[in-house]
Amino acid sequence: MADLKKSYSTIMEDSFTPSMEISFIDGDKKQTLVYEKVNWEIEGEKKGLRYGENPGQPAALYRPVNGNIILGEVKMLEPGNYLASDIDLLQSGKHPGKTNIADADAALNILKYFSETPCCVIIKHNNPCGVAKGKTNEDAYTKALLADRIAAFGGAVAINRKVDVETAKKMVENYHEVIIAPDYEKDALELFSTKKNLRVMKIDNMKRLETFIGEPVLDFKSMMDGGVIVQWSYIPETLRKGDFLKAETTRKGEEYKVNRTPTESEYEDLLFGWLVEAGVTSNSVLYVKDGVTVAIGTGEQDRVGVATIARDKAYRNMKDRISWTKYKTPWTSMTDPDLIREIEEEVNAANGGLKGSVMVSDAFFPFRDGIDVGLKEGVTAVVQPGGSLRDFESIEACNEFNAAMVFTGQRSFKH
Repeated sequence: MADLKKSYSTIMEDSFTPSMEISFIDGDKKQTLVYEKVNWEIEGEKKGLRYGENPGQPAALYRPVNGNIILGEVKMLEPGNYLASDIDLLQSGKHPGKTNIADADAALNILKYFSETPCCVIIKHNNPCGVAKGKTNEDAYTKALLADRIAAFGGAVAINRKVDVETAKKMVENYHEVIIAPDYEKDALELFSTKKNLRVMKIDNMKRLETFIGEPVLDFKSMMDGGVIVQWSYIPETLRKGDFLKAETTRKGEEYKVNRTPTESEYEDLLFGWLVEAGVTSNSVLYVKDGVTVAIGTGEQDRVGVATIARDKAYRNMKDRISWTKYKTPWTSMTDPDLIREIEEEVNAANGGLKGSVMVSDAFFPFRDGIDVGLKEGVTAVVQPGGSLRDFESIEACNEFNAAMVFTGQRSFKH
């Protein structure tokens, strides 16, 4: 029988070429992008990616070094503006695999919208487990971790400020695969060195993260027969409060409008949630409160199903959060019947932390059953693209619960 544990530390033979070119040709007009393979020097040896998504899958990371592509009116980001394709690996243990780099990139793609305040994104399998803004690094990290502590196990943590020693102390109390930041205090790096296989990545360009907002890149998706789908990357158009649209529609000559506009705090959470949503696999629904994700539902086939999954995760997350913070015991390991009853009563009274939260959907609600899931739990505001033939149902649902709702006019699918 194969040694399964050993397979995870196996380095695949690197047969990928040092450079790569991709050309777009229209008659005698040719536009070519030139890429170079990324390697890191580890223990005196230059190595690239350990393997791809799984052991046994050879992989390489390339970064663009020359050329540019203009297709129609869209122009690609100039080569040389690097983030996850040009990390400074301060500590590696096992050198990174494809999933580590992909998770780092997924975190940066969310972080870029929140440079005005300390913000932490914890990614697992290319999706956020928890995202939080905070007054300090430590505050943001703790909130993001406790948003879904169970899912965060073994994840990639990205933070948009220099990591101080107090934040590092909190981080080493938990198991993470990767830490990503623009810089680190010396004492923080010494703490991380006690975690042998922790990858510590410094990305100096993170201080310019906000300049990547609105800059498209070419997105390649390979198919099983070798075909490739090419698209420009998704760019959210709703970046500020004034970009939201009124939730209104007309059906059979009758106008439907949401009665209540969001409060300022609801607007803040709606915008925060919508921008986090850009980094979540579809179909997805998430709940947000006070600049922290309450629960994130990802990758489901139906909207009412993902709204329900996210709701159920909110209850589970809150039970674990209370169990862990009060008694240093994971909820799944709690055996004291009195404490179990006490925690369940507190969670049920707060509807899993969903009371007063906002609900975010990456596509319109085809029927009101999906939006009802959140409204019945105490959601006070909703953001969705709008555009369903039955938008009137969602509007009626919000008015029945005195909830606010806004549209973006733009779907936010991610596959």
